[in-house]
Amino acid sequence: MLIVDAGPLYAAAARRDKHHERSVELLSDAPRPLLVPALVITEVSYLLGDRIGPHAELAFARSLANAELVAEPVLDSDWERVAELMDQYVDLPLGTVDASVVALAERRGLEVIATLDQRHFRAVTPKHVAAFTLVP
Repeated sequence: MLIVDAGPLYAAAARRDKHHERSVELLSDAPRPLLVPALVITEVSYLLGDRIGPHAELAFARSLANAELVAEPVLDSDWERVAELMDQYVDLPLGTVDASVVALAERRGLEVIATLDQRHFRAVTPKHVAAFTLVP
């Protein structure tokens, strides 16, 4: 089981992105299921539609519909932790989407996050492990 942030999902679709090949490889070889937080879905959908076009956004929606990616909601119980993280890391700043990824990882007891955002996720100290393992 792997939590996937927006970066690898976008890069896998963007053939000209410098992280394209390693993102495709990661998403192809990663242990299933690939959990995509709901707020990440919104972020990726926007980026794909805006920067690549409607066909890329449609392919992403189909990967969710076909359960290649598993949408993970932000639970009511997660919002307090999201706000706590945003407050704790306000100078970073840690935004709502990244804080929701951290909250999901903590709730599920997962330590590995697929992300290209080393800056934010290396700075955060999760409650359940000393630090996240970031891939690729």
